[in-house]
Amino acid sequence: MSTAIPVKQITANELAERSDSKHFELVNGQLVELSTSGLSSEVAMELVHQLKTFICDKSIGSVYGPDCGFQCFEFDAQRVRRPDVSFIAAGRITEADRESGHFKIEPDFVVEVVSPSDLYSELNEKVSEYLRAGVKVVWVIDPVVRNSFIRRLDGSITPVEKDDVLECTEVIPGFECTIPGLIPQ
Repeated sequence: MSTAIPVKQITANELAERSDSKHFELVNGQLVELSTSGLSSEVAMELVHQLKTFICDKSIGSVYGPDCGFQCFEFDAQRVRRPDVSFIAAGRITEADRESGHFKIEPDFVVEVVSPSDLYSELNEKVSEYLRAGVKVVWVIDPVVRNSFIRRLDGSITPVEKDDVLECTEVIPGFECTIPGLIPQ
């Protein structure tokens, strides 16, 4: 007869105190290790670069990479997610927000870049969680298949094929890009 060994649950504060915290999300009290490929990382960083360049002189908000955690889920106060790219509009962030272990406010815009180890069921769960938390626009980009989809808080889903334009005008007016413009050649 085998006996199940209980797994210790941790809190969001305990995650924030870990020296390796940026490599994990916290789901149902359990650490979930994040893994990316070189390609998915390059795509995320290119998008961060394009967003930062676009908003540089506009003072419309702040862009964050995958090391930024969000603890903004009303249905699970201890849940921490780390989107590959996120944006928070100006005026919504306080110094206390910036200095805390994880943002307690939801981002306005989130991007998840598919990695080889990602399961679409888990990605869909993340996207649903972001939308439940109040994120206005979520992009999911698959750099291998070279397609994407956009989900919005209003429930709409827009598939984006290889050369179509990705946009999030309701959050960052005027910002758009294409999948080939994000993927290294």
